[in-house]
Amino acid sequence: MNQSYQAAYAGWQRDPEHYWAEAAQAIEWVSAPTRIFDGAAGPFGRWFVDGVLNTSANCLDRHVAAGAGERVALIWDSAMEKRVSRISYRALRDRVAKLAGAMAARGVRKGDRVVIYMPMIPEAAMAMLACARLGAVHSVVFGGFAAPELANRIEAAQPKLVIAASCGLEPGRVVAYKPILDAALALSAHQPGHCLIFQRPAAEATMMAGRDEDFLAAEAAAAPHAPVAVAATDPLYVLYTSGTTGKPKGIMRDNGGHAVALARSVPMIFDVHPGEVMWTASDVGWVVGHTYIVYAPLLAGVTSVMYEGKPVGTPDAGAFWRVCAEHGAKTLFTAPTALRAIKQQDAQGALLAQYDLSRLQALFLAGERCDPPTAEWIAGLLGKPVIDNWWQTETGWPISARFRGLGLTPFKPGSGGRPCPGYEVQALDAQGARMPPGEVGALAIRLPLPPGCAPSLWEDDAGYRRAYLDALPGWYRTGDAGAVDEDGDIWVMGRTDDVINVAGHRLSTGAMEEVLAAHPDVAECAVIGRYDAIKGEVPLGLVVLKAGVDRADAQISAELVALVRERIGPVAAFRDALVVQRLPKTRSGKILRATMKQMANGQTPLVPPTIEDAGVLEQIAGVLRAG
Repeated sequence: MNQSYQAAYAGWQRDPEHYWAEAAQAIEWVSAPTRIFDGAAGPFGRWFVDGVLNTSANCLDRHVAAGAGERVALIWDSAMEKRVSRISYRALRDRVAKLAGAMAARGVRKGDRVVIYMPMIPEAAMAMLACARLGAVHSVVFGGFAAPELANRIEAAQPKLVIAASCGLEPGRVVAYKPILDAALALSAHQPGHCLIFQRPAAEATMMAGRDEDFLAAEAAAAPHAPVAVAATDPLYVLYTSGTTGKPKGIMRDNGGHAVALARSVPMIFDVHPGEVMWTASDVGWVVGHTYIVYAPLLAGVTSVMYEGKPVGTPDAGAFWRVCAEHGAKTLFTAPTALRAIKQQDAQGALLAQYDLSRLQALFLAGERCDPPTAEWIAGLLGKPVIDNWWQTETGWPISARFRGLGLTPFKPGSGGRPCPGYEVQALDAQGARMPPGEVGALAIRLPLPPGCAPSLWEDDAGYRRAYLDALPGWYRTGDAGAVDEDGDIWVMGRTDDVINVAGHRLSTGAMEEVLAAHPDVAECAVIGRYDAIKGEVPLGLVVLKAGVDRADAQISAELVALVRERIGPVAAFRDALVVQRLPKTRSGKILRATMKQMANGQTPLVPPTIEDAGVLEQIAGVLRAG
C-alpha cells in the first residue's frame, strides 16, 4: 500500500462508502455489492447488503485457482507433541472440502449452527472453514471449558452438529475433552444429531454409538463439497465474550464486512503479503485467534503459524523466539501477559539472544493494555517496532494501531496508536460531550461502526442496543476508559469500571499500574479499588516479582508506595502494595481485576469460566486476609 496513514484516514473520512467499496475489490464475490451501506438495517446499519460471496472460497479456493496452491497456508507447531506440520493452500482446501462434505452428509445446511470444541490443532481451523464453506454458523468454545458453560453455549446455538477433540495438551497434563462434552450434553436441553470426534493418541475417547463418529473416518469417506453462496449479511460465526465483567454475550459476525475488513487489515496494519509468514500467538477460541490465526491470513494469502504451547515452560521462556526463528515469522502478535511471563523468567533476554530473529520485523500486542515499562523492555531487547493495538471481540479487528503498511506513526509506549480508517474515536463524559485532549473519559466510536464489527448480538438486536448504543446516542460505547491526546493517539487506561473515586477524585488504576510496573523488581501488577469508610475507595496494588528477586517484600512494597506518591501524588491515597505469586487471568490473558476487587471488598467473587487456574484465587484470598 503506497498511501500514508494520514492520506488513508482522510480518504475514509471524506467518503466512507467509496473507501469500503474500494477495499471490497480485494474479495472475490459471487455477486459484487452495489449497495455499500444501508443505514436503516440492524441496530446501526449493515454493509454490502446486496453482495454474495463465500468466505471459505476466499480463504482457500481463489488462491489455488490463482496458482498459489503449493504455498504454505498453515504451519502447525506443537511444543506439546514436539512436531511441526506444514499444510499448503491446496491441501487445506481439499481437507476443508471433504470435511464440509462429511458435515453436509450429516444434515448441516446453510444457516445451521455447529459448535466446535477443540484445542490448537489444524483440524480446529479446518472445522471453522468447513462451516464457512457450507454457509453454516460456527460457535467455537475454548477447549477445556467446564461442562455447564459448554452446555450453555450448546443451548444458545442449538447446533445440528458438534465437532470436538478427544483431549487437549497442557504442560504436564492431558485434559480429556470428551468426558466434558458428554457431561455438557447430559445437562443440555438441546441435543445435536451428530458429534464428530478427532481422536488424539494422548487420550482417545470412548464413543457413544449412534451419536459419536470418528472425525478422520468421516472426512475420508466424504465427497468434497463446493462452496455455498451466502449473502454478505448472513452470519459467519457467533463468539461469546469471556464474561470477565458480566454474563457472556453472543457476538455475531457477518460474512461480507468481515472478509473485507480483515483482508484490508493485513497489509495495512501488519505489512504482511503473500509468501510471508505471520504468527499470532493466541487460541482459536478467542477473537484474536478467529481473526489473525485463521481468517485474515488466509484471506490475504499469507502463511499463518498455529502454535500449541505456552510462552514459558514449553520448554522455557525462549519458546516464542524459537518459533519466530524456525518459521521465519515476519510479525509476532501476542498478549502483554505473555511478555510479562517471559520477562519474569528472562529479564535480561539471554534466551532471546540464542535465536536469529533477523526476519522478525515487528511485535504486535493486544488483549489488554501493555504498560510502558514492558513495551520499552521488549523494544529494547528486540530492536524492532512494538505495536500495541486496541480492539474487542465486538469489533473483530483493531480499532487503533500503528500502521506498518502506511508508514509507522510514532511509538508512544502505553498508547494504543491512532484509529484505523473506519473508526472515529473520542473520549466522552457522562453527558456525551468530548473531553479535552489527554483527559480520561469513556472511549466511544462514532456510528456507524465499520465493516467487520459485530452488526448485532446473536438473535438479540435489542440487547445490542442496550449494551452498546443507548447510553451515548450516536456512539458505540466501548466500555473502556481512556484519553485521546493532541496528536490523535488513543490511551486506553482500563475498563470504565477500573476508574476509582478517591475522596471525589476520579483516578485511573491503569496510571497507577504504569508506575508499579516501572519498578525494576516488578514483573506484572494490578491495581484495584478497595472500600474505605472515609475516602469511598482507595487503591490496592498487587504485584508479582521477577524471578530471582530476594529482597524483603516489605521493603519493595514501601518503595512502590513511595513511587506512586512521587509520580501521581498524595491524592491517590496509595498505601498498600501486596506481593503475590501470580495474578488470576482468563486463558486469553486478561487479568481478573473485577474478581479481585470483589474479593478485596468481602463480596462473593464472580469467577468467569475462562479462568486459567482457579487455584490462584486461594492465594490471592490469603494475601488479602494477611494484608
